[in-house]
Amino acid sequence: MNSFLNQAPILVVLMAAMWIGPVSAICFLRYRKRRSRAARRSPINGQFLREPGHTLRRQIEETRSDLYSGVYEASLIPTMLVALTLWQARLSGTASTQWVVGLTFLAMALVSLAYTIWTALKDGQKLDRLRAGLDGEIAVGQELNRLMLQGAIVFHDVPGENFNIDHVVVCTSGVFAIETKGHTKINGQGGSAEATVEYDGKCLRFPIWTGREPLEQANRQAAWLSKWLTSATGSLVRAQPIVALPGWFVKRTGRGEVWVYSGKELGGLPKARGGQALTTQDIQRVSHQLEQRCRTVAPMLAEVGKAI
Repeated sequence: MNSFLNQAPILVVLMAAMWIGPVSAICFLRYRKRRSRAARRSPINGQFLREPGHTLRRQIEETRSDLYSGVYEASLIPTMLVALTLWQARLSGTASTQWVVGLTFLAMALVSLAYTIWTALKDGQKLDRLRAGLDGEIAVGQELNRLMLQGAIVFHDVPGENFNIDHVVVCTSGVFAIETKGHTKINGQGGSAEATVEYDGKCLRFPIWTGREPLEQANRQAAWLSKWLTSATGSLVRAQPIVALPGWFVKRTGRGEVWVYSGKELGGLPKARGGQALTTQDIQRVSHQLEQRCRTVAPMLAEVGKAI
C-alpha cells in the first residue's frame, strides 16, 4: 500500500502532461466563444441560401475532425499505455512480473494503434470521395449560375426528406432536378476513352464500372420534388431528373427517363425540349417555395463556437 502511495504521484504527473494540452485548448475556445458572443453580433438578421456542396462541406468537416481525432488517439493511447507500464513495473518489483506487464501493455498498444490507423485510413478514403464530390458540385454550380443571365433561377443543395438535391433549375422550359456525380478518373494515357461515359438510356458505363444507381437516385429525387412542389404551389409541377457528370464526355446510345449531361452541356437547359413549360407566374410560385426551403444557412458570426 505504501509502495502504491509513493508511486501514485508519478502516474498523476504523466497523465497531467498528456491531457494538459487538449484541456487547455478546449478551455480557451470556450472562453473565446463566450467573449465573441458578448462583444459582437452579426448584422445579418435573416439566413442565407445554401451554396453548391453545402451538405458535402459539412460532411468534410465532420470527417476531417474524425480523422484528426484518430491521429491524436494513435499518438496518445500508446504513450498512455507506456506510462502505465512503467508505473506498474515499478510497483511489481520482480523482473518476471515486469516482463509480463510490459508485454501485456505492448500488445494492447499495438492493437489500439492498429485500430486507430485502420479508422484513420477509412476516414481518409471517405474524405477523398467527399472532396471529389464537392469539386463536381462546385463545377456544376458555377455552370448553372450562368443560366441566371438567361432568366433562369438556380437553387443549390435543396434539402429533401433525409437527402438533398444538388441543384434545381427553374426556367421557362421546366423544373430540373440535377444530381451531380464527381467520379474520379483512372491515371492512364489520357485518351478520350478514359474520359467517356456511355449512356444507353438504362445505365451508365464508365471505363471501369457500370451502374444504374445515379439514375435511380436522380429519379427518386425528381419524383419527390414534383410531389412536394405540386402540393406547395397547388398546381401540377413535373421535375425533370438529370444526372450531371462534370469533367466527362457523355456518349448517348439510347434515350431514357433521366437526362445525362456533362457539366458544359448544362448551359442549354433554358432551351431544352421535353420538360414542362412554365409561365412567368409558375416560375414565381415554384421559386418562392424553393427559396423558403433553401434559406437555412445562419450567418458565420452566429455560428461561432457551435462546434465546441
